[in-house]
Amino acid sequence: MKENFTFDDRLGILIPDLLMDLSEFSLEAQEEILLNWEQVRGSIPDRIRDLEIQINQKQALLSNESNFPRSCQLNSEIAELASIINDLWLWYRANEVLSSKVHH
Repeated sequence: MKENFTFDDRLGILIPDLLMDLSEFSLEAQEEILLNWEQVRGSIPDRIRDLEIQINQKQALLSNESNFPRSCQLNSEIAELASIINDLWLWYRANEVLSSKVHH
């Protein structure tokens, strides 16, 4: 059932890529998709932690940076990492939506 997931380079995780609504799959396929998603979902907090470490490292560099263009670049990189974290939290919470589709 990994064919129902696509690796997102930006997020660094597999995300669901269903060609039809989850309820249109057989119950067995739905369970397998949800099991795979739970495995991916379980890795999201670790991915977020890794990104937070990168943000902290960039913030430490920024606090000592006197070159304005470099400071702007670091700020931009920090903002992008924060955006990725936000999107990962959205995917983490998407489990509720996937599960409710199966149970309805």
